Amino acid sequence: MRLTLDLDSEIPIYQQIRDQIVTAIAVGELPADSPLPSTRQLGADLAVNFHTVNKAYDLLRREGLIRVNRKSGAVVRRDPGSGPPEPGIADAWQERLRILLAEAVAQGLTTEEVLRRSGLLLDSFNPPSATPEAAERKAP
Repeated sequence: MRLTLDLDSEIPIYQQIRDQIVTAIAVGELPADSPLPSTRQLGADLAVNFHTVNKAYDLLRREGLIRVNRKSGAVVRRDPGSGPPEPGIADAWQERLRILLAEAVAQGLTTEEVLRRSGLLLDSFNPPSATPEAAERKAP
């Protein structure tokens, strides 16, 4: 896994780390039981304070995506599709999605455009589906 930080971004560094690890899990780059670098090691690799990495790992732990153990360190807890989500995750995710959709509507994106873009992104996280809907979303 290779992380790239944008130090000039308005997105906090810990959030960038968290987001890139979530993406790596979603695309299968980090399957269940994959070890993550220690907070000190990743902090040194990225040239950021290890407390920043610790904050990202803590978010991932609270979201049920990693487990942290003093002996084994941080490891990926689950694969996508490995069972139902943790209780409350769907509701929390829906609230974040609500804000993103509100931004899209406020900026003038159409429902069709939002659905098209959403479908393309979802397809990038999963193997290509043989369903007609997936094929339709991939059409230019």
